[in-house]
Amino acid sequence: MTSYAVDPLALQANVQAALGELLESSVVRLGELTLYVNARHYLQAALILRDDANCCFEQLVDLCGVDYSAYKDQPQVGLRYCVVSHLLSVSLNQRVRLKVFAPDDAFPVLPSLGDIWSSTNWFEREAFDLFGIVFEGHADLRRILTDYGFIGHPFRKDFPVSGHVEMRYDAEQKRVVYQPVTIEPREITPRIIREANYGGAH
Repeated sequence: MTSYAVDPLALQANVQAALGELLESSVVRLGELTLYVNARHYLQAALILRDDANCCFEQLVDLCGVDYSAYKDQPQVGLRYCVVSHLLSVSLNQRVRLKVFAPDDAFPVLPSLGDIWSSTNWFEREAFDLFGIVFEGHADLRRILTDYGFIGHPFRKDFPVSGHVEMRYDAEQKRVVYQPVTIEPREITPRIIREANYGGAH
């Protein structure tokens, strides 16, 4: 079967030519091209990636948030919250990964890509819900996976594994109620049971 996919180094050269000074850096690793742009140039870079004749990324196939605090158990270096988009050009059979960091760790805000690729709608809502990244200009930025009354953002590295509250059905009140977490945190060590005759050995 013949592959018509563009060589990643050729794609890197085309993207660098298209984005010029808007591109902070680009890396080819494992045959994949990753682009880094500053938040100030995020929308402009995205438009060029969609419209430039050598890019033609008509589809955004995925967008997610990343919390780089304590990444790989290392102290945080640089900004904490990143948004990663995966773009696809059907017409040119090429893919690229676009990464941008929110400039403020305390209140991460980035522009929405909704006017460029409508598929970002639910992806940006998910990144808002799970990481607390706010997307300016989003048409309907609200939680999508957690309850509307949920407190915090569960994919942040500093969010407790047990959460802040738990919910249960109260038979007397005939409704669901929220209460402080009653689970006691504990370390679970697996127990190993060895049997003398395991596997039919005599």
